[in-house]
Amino acid sequence: MKNSQRSRGAGSALGALLGLSVFSVIAGVLVAVLVAPAMAVSSAAASSTIDIFDSLPSYIEINAQPQQNRIFATKNGKPVQIATVYDQNRQEVAWDEVSEFALDAAVSGEDRRFFETGGIDVQGLARATIHNLATGTADEGASSITQQLVKNILIQKALTLPTKAERKVALQQAAGPTPDRKIREVKLAISMDKKYTKHEILLAYLNIAGFGGNTYGIQAAAEQFYNTDAKHLTAAQAASLIAIVQHPETRSLNDPANYPENKERRDVILGWMLAEGNITQAQHDEAVATPVDKTTVTITEPRNGCTYASKYAKYFCDYIQKSVKDLTALGADPETRAENWKHGGYDVYTTLDYDLQTVAQKASWELAPASETRLRLGSSTVSVQVGTGRILVMAQNTKFDDTGETSGRSVSSVNFSTDKSYGGSGGFQPGSTYKIFTLLNWLQNGHGINESVDGSGRTVSQSTFSDSCNGPWTGPYTFGNDEAGEKGSYTVAAATAKSVNGAFISMSLQLDLCEIAKTAKSLGVHRADGDPLETRPSSVLGVNEVAPLTMSAAYAGIASGGKYCSPIAVDKVIGPDGATLPGQDAKCHRALESSVANTAAYAMASVMTGGTGGQSNPNDGTPHIGKTGTTDESNQTWMVGASRKVATAVWVGNVSGHVPLRSYLSNGSYGATIRHNIWRTTMLEVDSKYPGGAFPPAASALLKGSGITVPNLAGLTLPEATAQLKGLGFTLTVTDQISSALPAGSVVRSSPGAGTIASRGSAISVVTSNGKLAKMPKVVGLQFADASGRLSAAGFTTISELCIPLAPSNAARDGYVVASSPGSGRTVKRTDHIGLSVGRTAC
Repeated sequence: MKNSQRSRGAGSALGALLGLSVFSVIAGVLVAVLVAPAMAVSSAAASSTIDIFDSLPSYIEINAQPQQNRIFATKNGKPVQIATVYDQNRQEVAWDEVSEFALDAAVSGEDRRFFETGGIDVQGLARATIHNLATGTADEGASSITQQLVKNILIQKALTLPTKAERKVALQQAAGPTPDRKIREVKLAISMDKKYTKHEILLAYLNIAGFGGNTYGIQAAAEQFYNTDAKHLTAAQAASLIAIVQHPETRSLNDPANYPENKERRDVILGWMLAEGNITQAQHDEAVATPVDKTTVTITEPRNGCTYASKYAKYFCDYIQKSVKDLTALGADPETRAENWKHGGYDVYTTLDYDLQTVAQKASWELAPASETRLRLGSSTVSVQVGTGRILVMAQNTKFDDTGETSGRSVSSVNFSTDKSYGGSGGFQPGSTYKIFTLLNWLQNGHGINESVDGSGRTVSQSTFSDSCNGPWTGPYTFGNDEAGEKGSYTVAAATAKSVNGAFISMSLQLDLCEIAKTAKSLGVHRADGDPLETRPSSVLGVNEVAPLTMSAAYAGIASGGKYCSPIAVDKVIGPDGATLPGQDAKCHRALESSVANTAAYAMASVMTGGTGGQSNPNDGTPHIGKTGTTDESNQTWMVGASRKVATAVWVGNVSGHVPLRSYLSNGSYGATIRHNIWRTTMLEVDSKYPGGAFPPAASALLKGSGITVPNLAGLTLPEATAQLKGLGFTLTVTDQISSALPAGSVVRSSPGAGTIASRGSAISVVTSNGKLAKMPKVVGLQFADASGRLSAAGFTTISELCIPLAPSNAARDGYVVASSPGSGRTVKRTDHIGLSVGRTAC
């Protein structure tokens, strides 16, 4: 570039010789006439202009201008860009990243004496002044590249002001057609030229110049109009872009109607480039012969924001946007972070695993179609890395759009995976997946998973629950189990596998509802709407609305052996200056004793192998733990679980309304199984990439826990059984009386049964005998009369004889019973018919 090699010419030398003050007098008077040609240029006016000029600031800096922010995920172990977010579409480039043609076109098109002047072109000002005096207009402005840079910097500063009124005033001062503005601009341009090199000024101009709409800077313009980089612009392309700067409204390449005027100005610039010796005649002729039409203009619309992010990661992009307020790398407080993000230039490297994300997102779209007509079907899948809190997956079944350009049941700007303040969702009732926090608190209180509790559905008084946060509660609480046959005694382990509501209510009756909530909070659980967790008795069964991200992170804490890490989405940030800045801090801490977490995981493993989560199990050799959840009326369904490496939460349910998922959808699939299919599909891919090993064994002390072995009560009288149970810390409840061979009023059996481990203080239910049954006595071998007497004495009322002929050789056995029906030892009613077979020599 010949121009780039030039020294500061005559104008610059003149400025240095006369000094800034004398140069200011000349410039000030010229500017006064330039912008107000109708005024008389008297000595008083000139003096006033000089006074104004001297009072103006003379310092301005070339700072980094608003740029694009870029968001990255990881694909095949390497960074991949998933989104571009900006307030202004600009990418600042270095000198060697700009085509020589673009550098020359800028000088030829905007300020041909740029390398010869001292910030302003005095000759140009004089020429424009004479023209404006002659015509009585202000047609010519004679702004140098340096002046244009000053004006653009002031405009950019004005746009950052907090209020509309402040911005309006500042924009008028920066760009308004007033003498004061022009004089200020001149003085700052002179000052800038003394402070910066010509290369610095020219590059800053090319990075700040507006190319129409929200496109700023030569790089963004090159991408938008030619789908290329500024470094690779041809002479024709560079001249066309510079042609836009003066009048983007009539020369922008966005509108084909502007092509003729753009070409006209382009060719003028090319002529000046030729005259300046910056291009050869051949290059000029080739460029001029290049049309400005659809064959040469390649419009690439800016893809700003999460609506235009990678189709598989739009909701995660939105989560990053809404997490800016938390990124300490961007500033000391949320306001500063938001302002810095708006200014841009940041590369954000996130935790998202694009390979897993793609699988989960495809599964969501295919298995939970948002186009479902029977209900507003929603789904969310969130995976969190165990031990780090890194969010690997955030998928949902709808299409993201926050522009308002598309609509319909398949489109939503609400992120179902997150809290209200991070995506607009108020969360969903987690159902039985929340029972795990009762299990954990049960273990924290020294109970064991082999202890038995009453699993029956029933009505209990709420006043019997302990709640040190919000109690006492009043009124009855009626609850049932998912299946009608679920009743009686269950071990806690079995109740977890089968998700028996009654058992968890029984457990909570021995705990403090407030402490259960605190256990949940220690694993990061909170309501998605920001309200406090409810602790009423029904909270045990999962009525607090929570986000899938919250549940995934909580289960990751269990899978890690009790270390909870709050979910994070950013690994690191590269600042506008290229410095590496920290990502988010997961604030990992021990939430549970390892013995508690490992024993809970031991119980949760049975959910996947023989319990309600069996349909989710990938059966790929990787051990998993988990818990299902289904709310009343099955309007929300969940599957949350983990390997030793990754936890995944899947929610499928009603976005609004209460249509049961335990029904068939319009596409023929069964609603309640969708969660299982998505979880299994996602975890198959997870396990292949993040293989997990075996979970640690349960703590032996927490198998039995503080439970007591229930004694054998059969045959004891009620007073005897009561006394024995009381001595062990149990209470006794009679639930039924049945026909039995035991004496009336004695205990037949108990629940939990003999040998079972039950919690101290538990009520042991017993069934007593009504005495209406008896064991058939042994009467074979007795004389019929003796046998009848024995049976009558035992209370049998209906006795008959069946004659069995004897051979003469057996005459000695005449009259003896040889068989009975029923046989001896059988339990029968005393009113039942008793048949005795008697040997007789003569029948």
